[in-house]
Amino acid sequence: MKTVALYNLGCKVNSYETEVMAQKLQESGYRLVPFEQEADIYIVNTCTVTNIADRKSRQMLHRARQLNPLAVVVAVGCYVQTGIRAVEADSGIDLAVGNNHKKDIVEILERYLEQRQDKTLRGTTVTDINRACEYEEMQLKQTTEHTRAYIKIQDGCNQFCSYCVIPYARGRVRSRRPEDIMREIRGLVEAGYREVVLTGIHISSYGIDLGEEEWKTGRSLEEKASGRRHPGYNGNSRLIDLTERIHGIEGLDRVRLGSLEPRIINAETARRLAAMPNLCPHFHLSLQSGCDATLKRMNRRYTAGEYYACVEMLREVYRSPAITTDVIVGFPGETEGEFAVTKAFVEKVDFYETHIFKYSRREGTAAASMPGQVPETVKTRRSGELLELGRIRAEVFRSRYIDREAEVLLEERKTVNGRQWLVGHTKDYVRVAVEDKEPAAVNRIAGISVKGFLTDDILYGVYD
Repeated sequence: MKTVALYNLGCKVNSYETEVMAQKLQESGYRLVPFEQEADIYIVNTCTVTNIADRKSRQMLHRARQLNPLAVVVAVGCYVQTGIRAVEADSGIDLAVGNNHKKDIVEILERYLEQRQDKTLRGTTVTDINRACEYEEMQLKQTTEHTRAYIKIQDGCNQFCSYCVIPYARGRVRSRRPEDIMREIRGLVEAGYREVVLTGIHISSYGIDLGEEEWKTGRSLEEKASGRRHPGYNGNSRLIDLTERIHGIEGLDRVRLGSLEPRIINAETARRLAAMPNLCPHFHLSLQSGCDATLKRMNRRYTAGEYYACVEMLREVYRSPAITTDVIVGFPGETEGEFAVTKAFVEKVDFYETHIFKYSRREGTAAASMPGQVPETVKTRRSGELLELGRIRAEVFRSRYIDREAEVLLEERKTVNGRQWLVGHTKDYVRVAVEDKEPAAVNRIAGISVKGFLTDDILYGVYD
């Protein structure tokens, strides 16, 4: 029995795909081992979102070669897709597999092993991702998390933000058929999963590529009855329709949405979201900058005012939704004045959590050649200011739970300050712990009376 070790870099979509590959390999008779152990085959699911991600991908591939010089080293994914020449020139890589062939990993690997006569044979299975029109269907039966499952619903992106290489690595939008999504979720619910998170490269574009025949089983009952389409992202509301269908799956306690384009939110979509009691009121709306001039250079296609209006629509239908976001500091041309506008906007919106990224130059993108590249020291200072602001706002948001009751999905056991705790999340993704006194308490939703802070980012309480 051959042993195989997998290593994942990058986003939740990559994590999902890595778990599917691991599942397929295990079902085909391979034995999975930790990456740091000696294995016959090493598979690295790579990332290319920044130049640093490219470097980390190369490092892990070379690390695999060091662990076992005789092993088959396989590079898979985004770095392969955008840097195939570098991959083919790297003598430490035996096999390269692109983003639209992950589902075929077993067949590709076994074909390579059969043909391999000596150590000089190398293989490549990479197609032009921009020519891909069909979603690469995968089905996940279980995940490394035992309570929450990430469900990939689409691939690709049509946005072409000026700093982003992902459309070149992932191709154009390709949506998964609703019936395939529903089948996967039902199977996971039967396996005991309590929550699903809908994820993808750009889930707000879900369904825009599906024809009416492909989509008709996914249209909402309300839409079928009215014979009209609800407005939404670029006139598309199929993500909301899909969410309504998933929300109706018996036995599923929670549905959570991944990162959203702010323009998908309008008064109608906000109302429909709020009408689903099992939908988590946690919305990650990508911002990137609060300054209109910077947003325009980023090719983000909305203004700060439009973004704020979307947030207000959610706050009109939810009492206190958790709004989280991403912000890039030090984008080319960002002046002190533009950064000040962004900082003031972040304060105004009052996010629960703000993920701060220093702009990283990515060759192959429009932003890489823009004038006014910001010095690293300036990026670090600006990042520090927003991180401190985010820390304060997150503490305020979490503090609202103290002396209140909360429903917590208990997910894991964790040792904190020498004591054992059960830790989980509320619907709006606040971490809460309770003393670990029940052997079978994991993977259930418990009512907890919150008492205070256990750590900076974990509250604690007692069972109601």
